Amino acid sequence: MKKTWNLFLISLILISCNNTNTHINTIDYIPEDASVIIKVNNLESLKSNLENNDLLRSLSNSKTYTSLSQKLENLKYLNTTNPLLVCFNYDEKDSLQYTVITKQTPDLFAVDSLQNISVEAYLYQSISINKTQIDKSITYNTYKDSIFIASSSKEILETSLITTNKDEDLKAILKTSDTKKPFSILINNKNKQRIQSVFTNDSISFTSFTNYTLVDADISQDAIILNGITKATDSTKSLINIFKNTIAKENNIASIAPSNADGFMSFTFNDFSILNENLKQFRSTDSLTTETTLFDNIVEVGIIYEGKNQSILLNSLDVIATKDALLNDQNLVETYRQIEIYNFSEAGLFRNTFSPLITFKQANYYANIDDFFVFTSTKEALENIIANYQNKTTYSEKEYYQSTKVHLTNASSLLLIANPTGLKHIINTNFKETLNLKLDDYKTSAIQFVYDTNFAHVNAIIKKNKTRARENSVTELYNIKLDADLINNPQLVTNHITKQKEIIVQDINNHIYLISNRGKVLWKKQLQGPVLGEVQQIDMYKNGRLQLAFATPNRVYVLDRTGKDVAPFPLKYNDAITQPLSVFDYDNNKKYRLLVTQGKNVLMYDAKGKPVKGFKFKAAESTINHQPQHFRIGRKDYLTFKTDNKLYIVDRVGKTRVTPKGKYVFSDQAVYLYYNKFTTTTKDGKLVSFSTNGTSSTENLNLSTKHHLATTTKTLVAQTENKLTIKNKTLDLDFGNYDTPKLFYINDKIYVSTTDLQTQKVYLYDSNGVLQNNFPVYGNSAIALDNLDKDNNLEFVTKGENNTLIIYQIN
Repeated sequence: MKKTWNLFLISLILISCNNTNTHINTIDYIPEDASVIIKVNNLESLKSNLENNDLLRSLSNSKTYTSLSQKLENLKYLNTTNPLLVCFNYDEKDSLQYTVITKQTPDLFAVDSLQNISVEAYLYQSISINKTQIDKSITYNTYKDSIFIASSSKEILETSLITTNKDEDLKAILKTSDTKKPFSILINNKNKQRIQSVFTNDSISFTSFTNYTLVDADISQDAIILNGITKATDSTKSLINIFKNTIAKENNIASIAPSNADGFMSFTFNDFSILNENLKQFRSTDSLTTETTLFDNIVEVGIIYEGKNQSILLNSLDVIATKDALLNDQNLVETYRQIEIYNFSEAGLFRNTFSPLITFKQANYYANIDDFFVFTSTKEALENIIANYQNKTTYSEKEYYQSTKVHLTNASSLLLIANPTGLKHIINTNFKETLNLKLDDYKTSAIQFVYDTNFAHVNAIIKKNKTRARENSVTELYNIKLDADLINNPQLVTNHITKQKEIIVQDINNHIYLISNRGKVLWKKQLQGPVLGEVQQIDMYKNGRLQLAFATPNRVYVLDRTGKDVAPFPLKYNDAITQPLSVFDYDNNKKYRLLVTQGKNVLMYDAKGKPVKGFKFKAAESTINHQPQHFRIGRKDYLTFKTDNKLYIVDRVGKTRVTPKGKYVFSDQAVYLYYNKFTTTTKDGKLVSFSTNGTSSTENLNLSTKHHLATTTKTLVAQTENKLTIKNKTLDLDFGNYDTPKLFYINDKIYVSTTDLQTQKVYLYDSNGVLQNNFPVYGNSAIALDNLDKDNNLEFVTKGENNTLIIYQIN
């Protein structure tokens, strides 16, 4: 729990981070001088997602992280599903303080049972405040107007109780956050904050760039994606406003920037004269300027970064006119690959014109390459650009850049692209320390600003770029770490919105998780007990929206796709439920029947949780040893209930439809419809089948008492010890401890899987018993196999370590 919470702090480190006593909502309690505000929409989901993000996990070794984590130690005890605000500001002693604001709920800050805790209460303005100390960490907390407020600073908390935040611009931009994202970050540059720069060029400070920036964060295992807006209220003192009254054009520098460069920056405009005037107002000081027509037909300016060297690029709408502007610089130095290279006499022109965006003052050479004019400090740098352009080894040709570009718009006022070296420089600049980060897989990170009237859109992405999987390989896509060890095998369910698959799993603390096919925890919910068997999906309102239905030992749950209970569920029981919940839809018309098994008794409900009065079957002679099942043969329905000594085959209302002949001692394996016969096994491992007239037949499969069975209508799979039988073929596996084999029918093909829990190997076969390419792979449970994301490949999910899930792709 502690580690999970601490990783949440890393995201905060990246950005840290009218008197009235009437408050309307949580944002009114935000401290006036807050410089960073984190709006968390789902705390549990966020903590899990952050813990699994590769980059944030690697930042946990920083000194900045350690310092902030100690201050925020007490916040790991918060327990809420409501949105909350985490505000950061500096006090009079320049010390970073935090304030947390959320709606009051029971057990929100339940710390009474902890050891090494002391709580002192005092009154302030007739409001009771607790000074809570856990070990060495102190938090001041109270409730007011049904709102919980906690702070590391006594003064900040007391001030928040008697004053209302008056910054209407801050409130307005905070309200634009996306409540569907795990969290949003608002950075207030009017107050002191920790971000130095988000650019490779250190001369562009973030403090002078804008006033307010709000981004919604979407975090997965291999990517951090940010989308939002930024706004500067002062039109002349913030750099973002140099793009005011200009129109963003398409960024094309990637088509000429060498892929071996550390990255590039591009800014665009439709009218240079407007941009130039805005820049002069921003600098507000007399600077050396040179009268030139060089930029009259330019719509994009770029800077290529390579180590300490820079190159300037101009993208021209009229190449002939731009060449005419360079008539005074026609001293030919050499011709390289049929491109003429000239001397350039105005080495400081770009710095004088575009500072602080450009600080480069060594433009000694230039060349014209198609629509681009490239200026460099050395001939070698210019030759490198020419060679990569002609060899098509530029950023735009690389798959990793194309993968990043899909998250960006084509046209932006300002765009920064950074390779691992550039990303490391930006991170180290903001952390004020040199971190030993391994970022080789982060081949292209990006941030872009698109100016729009009086604000700018912001998009940013930091993403691992995976190597394309080779054909017939099995690749690990995601490794998902959860809060506790898992107690059941992963299961797939359908997202009714996307029609793709998601993952359901439960941990030993009886938390159930819904996880996306990209490894992101969507929600986590506390249950009364462990889920029995598999989760079913129903459409109880017949509107295409699916719910999750399942039983625990004393509850029957129906949850919507956000994890909330659907009334009147959960149903509560005093007597234990002994088998998984069975869900029947006899005529595929969504008129569901929910069957609850309690020992030898069976209860039937409709989808609204009401008992079905016409159901006559009340009890078996002894304990039912497998969940009730439903089969359809022709136009007749058959329900089966099985005990150790008897198989009941009844109709919809529970009346006997088939009387099985013969006496058998049954195993606890399911009943299957195999070649139109009700088929299961006996405890001594024989296959026994019953026809619709009740006659029986047996077959000796040479199974031990510990065996597993699974069938389709015509394919039988059985496993005993190290022998796996698929149809009529028996495979001798290595000796081990095998989980239940699984049989999958996908795209008209049958797959059979089994997992050796002893050696932690997953095996996958086809219906002919042929082991699939590149199996076995590492895994620690039975798998769930399907096409998770509607691409051309199948994926499967298995346990990894005790508290992890692994998603593999079969290429």
